[in-house]
Amino acid sequence: MNAIHYPLREAYSLTKDSIKDQLKADLVNGLTGEEVADRRQAFGENIIAQKKKKNPILIFLMQFASPMVYMLIVAAVLSFFFKEWLDGIAILVVIVINAVIGFLMEYQAERSMDALKRMTQVSAKVIRENNLVEIPAAEIVPGDILFLEAGDIIPADSRIFNSSQFQADESALTGESMPVEKRDDMVPGGTPLAERLNMVYKGTFVTGGNAKAIVTGTGMNSELGSIALMVQDADQTVTPLEKKLEDFSRTLIKITVGLVVVIFLAGILYGDAVIKMLETSIALAVAAIPEGLPIVATLALAQGMLNMARHNVIVKKLEAVETLGGTNVICTDKTGTLTQNKIEVSTVVTSEGRLEFKPNPAAQEISFLVGKPISESDGFKIIKKISVLCNTAKLALKNNLLEELGDPLETGLLKFAYSGGVDIESFRAKFPKIREEPFSSETRVMSTLHESDGRYFLAAKGAAEELLGRCTFTRDNGKLIALDETTKKNWITNAEICAASGLRIIAAAYREADEAISNLKGDLVFAGLIGMLDPPREEVFAAVRECKSAGIRVVMITGDHPATARNIALKLGILDSENDLVINGKEMNDFEDLSLKEKQHWSASKIFARVSPKQKLDLVSLLQEDKFVVGMTGDGVNDAPALKKADIGIAMGLRGTQVAQEVADMVLKDDSFSSIVLAIKQGRIIYENIRKFVVFLLSCNISELLIIAGSSILNLHFGLFPLQILYINIVTDVLPALALGVTKGSDSIMNQLPRDSNEAIIDRKRWKSISVYSLVITLCTLGAVLFTHIFEHKSETWNPELCNNILFITLILCQLWHVFNMSTENNKAFFKTDVFRNKYVWYATVICLAITLGAYLIPPVTKALSLYSPSLQDFAIMFAFSLLSLFINQVLKRLKVIF
Repeated sequence: MNAIHYPLREAYSLTKDSIKDQLKADLVNGLTGEEVADRRQAFGENIIAQKKKKNPILIFLMQFASPMVYMLIVAAVLSFFFKEWLDGIAILVVIVINAVIGFLMEYQAERSMDALKRMTQVSAKVIRENNLVEIPAAEIVPGDILFLEAGDIIPADSRIFNSSQFQADESALTGESMPVEKRDDMVPGGTPLAERLNMVYKGTFVTGGNAKAIVTGTGMNSELGSIALMVQDADQTVTPLEKKLEDFSRTLIKITVGLVVVIFLAGILYGDAVIKMLETSIALAVAAIPEGLPIVATLALAQGMLNMARHNVIVKKLEAVETLGGTNVICTDKTGTLTQNKIEVSTVVTSEGRLEFKPNPAAQEISFLVGKPISESDGFKIIKKISVLCNTAKLALKNNLLEELGDPLETGLLKFAYSGGVDIESFRAKFPKIREEPFSSETRVMSTLHESDGRYFLAAKGAAEELLGRCTFTRDNGKLIALDETTKKNWITNAEICAASGLRIIAAAYREADEAISNLKGDLVFAGLIGMLDPPREEVFAAVRECKSAGIRVVMITGDHPATARNIALKLGILDSENDLVINGKEMNDFEDLSLKEKQHWSASKIFARVSPKQKLDLVSLLQEDKFVVGMTGDGVNDAPALKKADIGIAMGLRGTQVAQEVADMVLKDDSFSSIVLAIKQGRIIYENIRKFVVFLLSCNISELLIIAGSSILNLHFGLFPLQILYINIVTDVLPALALGVTKGSDSIMNQLPRDSNEAIIDRKRWKSISVYSLVITLCTLGAVLFTHIFEHKSETWNPELCNNILFITLILCQLWHVFNMSTENNKAFFKTDVFRNKYVWYATVICLAITLGAYLIPPVTKALSLYSPSLQDFAIMFAFSLLSLFINQVLKRLKVIF
């Protein structure tokens, strides 16, 4: 490895031969496996060092950074000052227990997010041992040979040595918004980064053409790595959900502080000790405010995101989960998302006639259904020739299996030609490519120029109406004739007829010459039409129906022919009638020039065909202007602006470009539309679960407030001690809330309309429910005390110790059973609701009951909490009144008094 000169700081000023020699690289065959292993060991992985993770000790210490914890510490210090040793120690123990719980939740959330990051790794195409392979970008080493094409994220700093109309967007490094044309030219030393036209840089992306480049800088030795060193300490911004939780907690603190002041003053007026009231007030404040709520919410989101990942949906941003629940329009691509993306050529139309067939690559044969007599015609052979040459995909036979690499449409063309007896590699070797005009969404045509034995062959394919505009001749019985307007219209009619039957249509053209062809865009000979089938995914039918029931409108946006789009949309149920409006991109004005009527047509249409990238962006803008929450799918470089603009950008994981995946909020690993619906459903469930445990925590904590406030203001002879309040907080808050966070959700959640994205976590309806829940728990808890005093012990004087214990245990039981009130499935029997069927709720309940029982079995805890063993009759009363609170709340839910 000492012979390798690395890193190459000014590779742009060196010749490619010099770079090749210094890095000991092979521009044709690439590196060997042994060389790669040696270089990875010497130079490390091609990764940017991440911001240093929080030390677990620091995470633990941060749990104490809370105003409420500060107040508890003050209470402990005051307890020690007045020689209340047990109270002081117990308060400190509670503080530590709360910190441990918070630490475990935050640490688990970080680990969950790390797991998500591992699922979103970028890949790259490299040449190794004379094979083009796709590998994780982290495995790239200096001297690797990259193959780059439109849509790729550039994985490492590299020097170009072969390119075709190659352009890159370097705005991430230079701030220059326009793509830069790259080529293999010498650049003098000292040239600014933005002007190094022979270099590409890690983290930028390819916007057009293709190129081969030799890797000169990886990981922290790249330009991006240099910048990363400057931003390692950047703070992470809070998500919208975290902001809502913060606003909510701030409001709750104000309410709580007001109540605590009232309780404190009432206690002083009744002659209670100041230290006792101070401790009670502080402990009550901690009990009333769910300090761990943001952490529990983050953990619920992270766990939900991991669950989505197991179902082929990678959500990259926490805030996207919140937005998913409010999505009411999905703008989706057709190919590969609504359809199987298993494209195969089934029809060819030439001047000799129409052929219908089924290719069989495994047997290397074609089964003709219509038109077999003309299968050996020159026109059919030319179509096969164009299919192989005007194509950047790869198809190779390895271990008796066909390996495909490239766009599904192009691999479909190769499989068609291969089935027809064409040896792909040897045919391409006979006609080597010397120039190329890549396909773009603007031209919608691809052209390649080839040379063989001194003659030149230009192959072209693309949209029929666009390619016909470049043609001046056509074939007729083997002869070339001028292509007039009437013949062009006949071909377009043919294309529309084929498209109306559900075929995806592209046209093919060519040109032959004895001299090099300089113009790849004109004077072509029209060869015919190629029809391809891409059947709908079977699971999409049900997914579209589910969207309709959930109030979500599905809009198909495709580059295909309008007739093809309409046919697929009708089959899938996106369109209800053949008369439904389908908008053609050619009919769409710029967003700024749209009339009110045109905006209404756009907003009402479910199908947009032949659209450009700008039109996609305009459509998203229009829908957002109409207050829709828009999810947009995409796979190409040209989709990136619309993906970024949409409320939820959804990139394809199988066929999506790295640029699309980078800007998107979520990635579909299987490219399936049904996965989008699953993600929306899961997003709704996660958000609903967060609401459930917020309602649960608040109603439990407010019931404590009401009990203590009532005892203090009415000067009752019984109440709860500060340590008991803190103990209740530990027992009933954390585990049940976490269990609610993983509830599977209501079966009817996709029958509900999307929620308003501006809606508060706790709306007026839920505040009403919280108030009623809290009041019922409070009355049943106090009722248990009164019933025991009046009917069980029939004492004329109050027994404060007994009353306190009855109050303490009954309140814990009421709050534990209260978790079963959190189901939103009020139309189901109690035993069949989502919460009742949640096994984690039962685990949490059993553990919490065990912790409560443990208070009686551990003498120091028993003494600290001032507990004694009640009689069996007392336990029966506590148990009965706690179940009564559950029964009353269930009745009120069934009567729809509360939610």
